[in-house]
Amino acid sequence: MAEQHTPRSLIVTLYGAYGREISGSLAVAELIRLLAAVGVDAPSVRSSVSRLKRRGLLMARPTPLGAAGYALSEDARQLLDDGDRRIYAHPAPREDEGWVLAVFSVPEAERSRRHLLRSRLAALGFGTAAPGVWLAPGRLYDEARHTLERLGLTPYVDLFKGDHLGFAPTAEAVARWWDLPAIARQHEEFLDRHEPVLRAWQARSPAGPPGPEPEAAYRDYLLALDSWRRLPYADPGLPAGLLPPAWPGARSADVFTGLHALLRDAGAAFVRGALPSPRG
Repeated sequence: MAEQHTPRSLIVTLYGAYGREISGSLAVAELIRLLAAVGVDAPSVRSSVSRLKRRGLLMARPTPLGAAGYALSEDARQLLDDGDRRIYAHPAPREDEGWVLAVFSVPEAERSRRHLLRSRLAALGFGTAAPGVWLAPGRLYDEARHTLERLGLTPYVDLFKGDHLGFAPTAEAVARWWDLPAIARQHEEFLDRHEPVLRAWQARSPAGPPGPEPEAAYRDYLLALDSWRRLPYADPGLPAGLLPPAWPGARSADVFTGLHALLRDAGAAFVRGALPSPRG
């Protein structure tokens, strides 16, 4: 099955990859030009921008040339800044970092808040230890706190940090707390789609053009980033000793890191060239 890159997701990925360094505000016409390179049509861009504005992720702000444009909201910037630490930094998980626990209770009359709380904890990479008790590696505490504060969910939740003390071995417990086979499949799907792209760029003849062609680099990088940025949330980054043998996570991280190193800057050149002067 072909991978689905939604217009809304690609717009967020574009702002995350390049929007924060080129003034931050992009006109709809500029977004249409940039998203056309990855196969998104103009009506889809316009409707997606409207939805992102309604959700509070984009806000109206003029471009440097005075045209009507859209920039990231403060909440969206916080989301992307938190995401940068997961998406671009892949520190080796430590066995001794402990766990952050989210213990919550939401009244039945506010079940929509309960659903929001569960869905956001899951989106942050938390696993389920018991009803109302979710946990993640301790390094995710700050991001979890930011998210709960931003969504107004703090009255329902207490956060704790601690160690797993038994009775089952931690590796056995982890297999209950997370669906590890499903996470492994996501890594394998990323590798199936994007490892051949990396290999193709690496195999380019040294006698060829000096460096990647900007538009091709931009397209391949944006699609890889749009795929990859979900994975560090689905996979909380557990220590190797708690994972099944031949875990594909490190390999998929290496593929993304390779694509980022080869293509990101060449893609930035395409973005700058697609924007009017003096910004470009």
